[in-house]
Amino acid sequence: MPHDKGLGGHSDGDVLLHAITDALLGAIAAPDIGALFSPADAKWKGADSAVFVREALKRVRAAGYEVVNVDSTLILAAPKIAPHAEAIREHVAKLLGVAADCVGLKAKTPEGMGTENAAIAHAVVLIEAKKSTGDTEDTEDTEDRIVAPPLLPRKM
Repeated sequence: MPHDKGLGGHSDGDVLLHAITDALLGAIAAPDIGALFSPADAKWKGADSAVFVREALKRVRAAGYEVVNVDSTLILAAPKIAPHAEAIREHVAKLLGVAADCVGLKAKTPEGMGTENAAIAHAVVLIEAKKSTGDTEDTEDTEDRIVAPPLLPRKM
């Protein structure tokens, strides 16, 4: 995105794609982005962060899963994300092989956080076990989904 200040980083510094990469890797308990693409390795200097997402996605698929959706939040003072949000969602969707309506993107300002000169991204991915091609039985979709345990009621 055009802006008078850039992000510092060993690769292209795309904080959103880095967060998505780590979310993908974390979903399958794989090593994180820094372990796989060490900043000490000159080959990753200036690298397009889409390379990292593609490798993480390859590992997710090799582990027997597919991406269902991603939810992300960008925290930065500038530039404003709203004018670029749809293009970002479409780009992420294309990288992950999902529909754009399966990509959540929110933007927040860092008011009061003391991080006005930083860009922060959080991402969570939902993955689903691939259906075996040999399955002939009718099964409910929910049987193959990874489901979080129910929340416990709050004690007041």
